[in-house]
Amino acid sequence: QVQLVESGGGLVQAGGSLRLSCAASVNIFSIDAMGWYRQAPGKQRELVAGITRTGRTTYAGSVTGRFTISRDITENTVYLQMNSLKPDDTAVYYCATHSVPLLAITTVNYWGQGTQVTVSS
Repeated sequence: QVQLVESGGGLVQAGGSLRLSCAASVNIFSIDAMGWYRQAPGKQRELVAGITRTGRTTYAGSVTGRFTISRDITENTVYLQMNSLKPDDTAVYYCATHSVPLLAITTVNYWGQGTQVTVSS
């Protein structure tokens, strides 16, 4: 069982920045891949960014160049730095672990509780 606790969400104006944190209850280096997902009202949950155990990262096209995923293995924490935020980024953001090194929602085995990000125009 892996517990994931997200923090760092909030209300920000368009163009602003936020940093989300995801603290894991286990050594994150033992996890094949971790990802940040988001779900806006009326929309499906989607992958925003992910990082594998080897450090390979991937991003959704809509956030490339604005968001950065990183990790601190000593703190068992994964971060999502979000810059140049847009109203379309408004969603609940979830941290997740994957059972294999494939960053897809179908391979998620644990979810965090989510943190709300609201970007005002």
